[in-house]
Amino acid sequence: MEEKISKFIIKSFFEKLNDSLTVDVAIVGAGPSGLIAAKALAEAGKKVAVFESKLAPGGGIWGGGMLFNEIVLQENIVPILEEYGIAFRRAEDGYVTADAVEVASALIYGAVHAGVRIFNTVRVEDLMMRDGKVCGVVINWNPVARLEMHVDPLVITSKAVLDGTGHPSELISLASSKAGITLDTPTGKVMGEKPMWMENGESSTVMNTKRLYPGLYASGMAANNAMGGFRMGPIFGGMFLSGKKVAGLIMEDIQP
Repeated sequence: MEEKISKFIIKSFFEKLNDSLTVDVAIVGAGPSGLIAAKALAEAGKKVAVFESKLAPGGGIWGGGMLFNEIVLQENIVPILEEYGIAFRRAEDGYVTADAVEVASALIYGAVHAGVRIFNTVRVEDLMMRDGKVCGVVINWNPVARLEMHVDPLVITSKAVLDGTGHPSELISLASSKAGITLDTPTGKVMGEKPMWMENGESSTVMNTKRLYPGLYASGMAANNAMGGFRMGPIFGGMFLSGKKVAGLIMEDIQP
């Protein structure tokens, strides 16, 4: 029995990985904007893989505000909550609240059941570039990186790469510093995240969601960090809309 169980796990995982070596869209970071984008793209018929360095996908949703596992969204996000079957409670002044654990779980479930492959504990350590375009990601196990083990990576090729890594905007920063490319930002480089300003941060999250270089896109707080937007804290409407927006942008660019 022990041998069979191990064999089943290995066979099933490597079939999944082998089938994901070439995808339409590689999404780095399984936070809210990345998961929502992944579901929308998969439902549109695109082959999507999400790479999350942590054990649990979901990004910053789980802890709510300071480990009070509730999050806040604007009322105009209710249709998205209903799309996922997420319960919510009306608050005041045009806001609703939702259970952070339910929201994270629903976004993960929604993406997977749309056909998205999520690979957790996998770290994207580099980008693949050809002829002035980002065309894939370089992956390794996150524990390998954390232990500073010298282990060579594998490569995932794709038509588009989405940086959904949150505040650090890891891929965009890497593209700027290592590849020396000029980003579509006011300075051509990563602008850096500004302090907390919820109203401004919510709107700028959506506004800053864009293609920053051929084949390379940013959503959520990665977009705000790249473009110099403000932080917004445990309100997630902008994140949800950012995911929807970037899915549409990618679809337009990778259509045959």
